[in-house]
Amino acid sequence: MENSLGQYCIYVSDMDRSVAFWEGVVGIPVQSRTDIPGVKEVVLQAEVGGSRIQLAQQLDRGGPIEMGTAVWKIYVDTDDCQALYDKAIAAGCESVSEPQQLDRWPVTVAFAKDPDGYLIEFMQNHEGRRPSLR
Repeated sequence: MENSLGQYCIYVSDMDRSVAFWEGVVGIPVQSRTDIPGVKEVVLQAEVGGSRIQLAQQLDRGGPIEMGTAVWKIYVDTDDCQALYDKAIAAGCESVSEPQQLDRWPVTVAFAKDPDGYLIEFMQNHEGRRPSLR
């Protein structure tokens, strides 16, 4: 039996703004769009692999997303942490932590909040490709 994690779905408050962040800033292309009663859905996945992210906007609910305590952060593997972080900040994302190379692991990480406030960790591995990338 082979298993893997396939897709994560998060609520967003403005689909166009969220797609502009995930596709335009992060560089993850849209794979599909679905409209069902009361909900817009967009699935994005990088050509190089990794899990898919599904964005869902409830059309009958307005205002900010209620974060609660269930989601801590979303990882984004990158080959250039500094450039991706800079692009996110230039696009209006909130900086949480500038890129820094870690002593414990061979990675550089940075943190920013996306337009809905989700904590995004940009991670660059310095010892080859990350397992999530084909």
